[in-house]
Amino acid sequence: MFFSVIIPLYNRPQEIDELLATLTKQTYTQFEVLVIEDGSVQDAKAIAAKYASQLDLRYFFKPNEGQGFTRNFGFKEAKGDYFVIFDSDCLIPEDYLETVKDYLFEHQLDAYGGPDAAHESFTPIQKAISYAMTSPFTTGGIRGNKKHIGQFHPRSFNMGVSREVWEKVGGFKLTRLGEDIEYSIRIHEAGFKIGLIPAAKVFHKRRTSFAQFYKQLHFFGRARINIYKHFPAELKLVHFFPAFFTMGLILTLLLNIVYMPLAYICNIVFLFYFGLLFFHAWTVNRSIKVAYLSVVAAFIQLTAYGLGFIQDFVKRVVLNNND
Repeated sequence: MFFSVIIPLYNRPQEIDELLATLTKQTYTQFEVLVIEDGSVQDAKAIAAKYASQLDLRYFFKPNEGQGFTRNFGFKEAKGDYFVIFDSDCLIPEDYLETVKDYLFEHQLDAYGGPDAAHESFTPIQKAISYAMTSPFTTGGIRGNKKHIGQFHPRSFNMGVSREVWEKVGGFKLTRLGEDIEYSIRIHEAGFKIGLIPAAKVFHKRRTSFAQFYKQLHFFGRARINIYKHFPAELKLVHFFPAFFTMGLILTLLLNIVYMPLAYICNIVFLFYFGLLFFHAWTVNRSIKVAYLSVVAAFIQLTAYGLGFIQDFVKRVVLNNND
């Protein structure tokens, strides 16, 4: 099996340097790498050239269109039997492609996704953000979990599709706002087999600051409504949790001003929830600092996603304004 590793890139030369360095250490070497620069101001051409002698690598520069259509550009240029998509802020374990190859031969998946984790080199904030995005107490086990709720949708930070999928289904129809979920739904509806490869993890840096994390999660909340507009059945109760959390938090703040007896009960509920997050994060990361930051990250994750979700739910569902 020959893999085409496709990496869209936008103004992140340092990230692609670190990612390509991890790909030089892969135990399975039957693969090519396509780096597609999506109209970046800070391009990574020189960095890609640095790895030309170590990897079967091709570098492309194209006008800015967003990550979905940039991946489509890579699909058209790819030579592989299987296309593997990474975000540029990932580090790839040296046995990743070996693991994927072995699993695909045994289970014959047409498309797959894998989980993400925090690398030991990550900063405390990055580890906290990783916890917030993977904890069963925040995302409900729907991201890279063997016991995920409903149909599994691979996420494009760690995703693969066969050449046959590309030839029959095509590529991404959306370039952002939930483009990976929309794509995986079409793959599933075309009759292809999609699955999670639990051992095919990547170390996903995500964002390096809470401000960047807030912006990203607000975008994710809006993206969920965008998916709903295309596929109404894909909006599950679990997707409302951040919105319920956010509205509950606002209500609690108001009650603390106008009606303390009920506010007291709400305060206890939130304190219990944040305490649960703290001790679980402490158990996972073995660090009090990361546990504290994980509570902050979870708060940001839920409120940012919730506000984005509410914003577009009101605008695009209640008011039916799709402009």
